[in-house]
Amino acid sequence: METLTRRGRGARLAATALGLVVLFAGTVWGTDDDFPFGPFRMYSTSDPPDAAAPDTRVEGVDRTGAVVDLGQEATGIRRAEIEGQQSRYVEDPARLRRVADAYAERHPDAAALVEVRIVVRWYGIADARPTGRWTDETVVSWRADG
Repeated sequence: METLTRRGRGARLAATALGLVVLFAGTVWGTDDDFPFGPFRMYSTSDPPDAAAPDTRVEGVDRTGAVVDLGQEATGIRRAEIEGQQSRYVEDPARLRRVADAYAERHPDAAALVEVRIVVRWYGIADARPTGRWTDETVVSWRADG
């Protein structure tokens, strides 16, 4: 086995020290976007044992009045993409038209959608156990013109 030169050892120590400094700085001042050098809070925190649990979904209403599930199979848009951009949909509900367009592309023979909405179902939790009760909250909706 070959031994490491003094210069090689110094380079490895410097790289390790730099990595630790960046990791420490990211942990103290970073956000999830800085991962892997920032905290990934999704796995480092938990909700209180009595906090309701959200379940976000996208649904539409077609011109016949039927409610249509607009999940990934129906639109090609993953739920995580919707949840990650939820604040942008709230700011500009017309962005939900893209979801309607994606549905229409995949289902050309289906009745046209007249409304698309993001709905959060809040499941009741008590003592870290489901209560069996829930409430729905429509976070944002978009209606087609005419």
